Parts: sequence; C-alpha cells; structure tokens
Amino acid sequence: MLKITCPFCGPRNESEFVHGGPEKPRRPEDPAALSDTDWIDHLTVPDNPMGPVREKWWHLRGCGQWVTITRDTVSHDILDEDGHDRR
Repeated sequence: MLKITCPFCGPRNESEFVHGGPEKPRRPEDPAALSDTDWIDHLTVPDNPMGPVREKWWHLRGCGQWVTITRDTVSHDILDEDGHDRR
C-alpha cells in the first residue's frame, strides 16, 4: 500500500485517494497542424513508461484536493522532486 503525503492533510494511506492517472502533456500550440491520427493519439493514448511518472491523485476521502506525486512505476516508490526515494 502506498503512503501518499497530502500537502493539506499530511501522510495518508492510498485507500483515501483515487488514482487520476499520469499528468497529461500540454495541449499542442496548433492542434490543427496535427494529423487526425496524431490528435487522437494525443487525446487518448497515455504514455506508459517504466520509471518515474508524475501522477494525479484525488484525495476523495480527505480534503478533496488533487495531489501530484512522482511515482516509480517499477518499484512503486514515491519520489521527491529530485527523483530520490522519500523513505
């Protein structure tokens, strides 16, 4: 089980949160310049990298705020801003 630190409520159990998925890349400056296939991929196909990924988590059973964390998808360790394990 993950221990997620909410900036408002402090360290909490993962069961209080709902996973919102990876942080989305910025919208292209000129979406019309993309092909239909590239635009559909941008909207619907998430990256699935191995290693550190910035993710959104909703603190549903707490303060109701969205929290962004960096989690290693291989080890499930939550990393600090410098990419180091927070344990």
